[in-house]
Amino acid sequence: MTSLIHCSKLMPQGRGLARVLIQRATTITLDWDTRQKSRFDATDSQGRALGVFLPRGTVVRGGDVLVAEDGSLVRVEAAPQAVLRITACSEHGSPFDLTRAAYHLGNRHVPIELQPDHLKIEPDHVLADMLRAMHMTVIEVSESFEPENGAYGDHGGSSHGHGHDHGHSHEQGHTGHAHAAHAEPHVHGPDCQHEHAAPAATPPAGKRIAIPVRAAPAEPHVHGPGCGHGH
Repeated sequence: MTSLIHCSKLMPQGRGLARVLIQRATTITLDWDTRQKSRFDATDSQGRALGVFLPRGTVVRGGDVLVAEDGSLVRVEAAPQAVLRITACSEHGSPFDLTRAAYHLGNRHVPIELQPDHLKIEPDHVLADMLRAMHMTVIEVSESFEPENGAYGDHGGSSHGHGHDHGHSHEQGHTGHAHAAHAEPHVHGPDCQHEHAAPAATPPAGKRIAIPVRAAPAEPHVHGPGCGHGH
């Protein structure tokens, strides 16, 4: 009886491995139904029996690399399978129809592969009729299937296993963020046009003395040739 070679480590898209090592790895070809499981048996391209045992919830994507217990590498390939390819009608529709179709499929929690110009779902005649009623073009093809992950999906965070870090610091000059400019200090020079108040004198320390202040008497009006009011 042939013993299973256990694989319990997954390297998403072979990240960290030299390209030559990935090219030399044996391969296993799996459909979506198998790849969404964390535990399954498979036979690689050299005829070796593999027992894949990954953490629960792990999804295996085409291009991922498994590490066997003997240190050998196994590259995963997504097998072609029957899927419905959905596109917007070129005569009676618009690209927005594809967004609308994705919305209605998402409301039904259907696994969907999202591409810029088409969608893919597993065969379902009820959904196909619904989409055609929305004036979508639906055809059945045999292609690999890599549906989009949920908000808390597998290792990659996207349908192709590529993680993205969107964190960034908000620094002055960062594109897309407005920052208030710092006021420049006023430089007093020969062209300065406004008056400058004399600096307040610092009162001497000691006993305070109250000084009465009287209002200055109004200056008498002088009637002259430039006087503008009647007398």
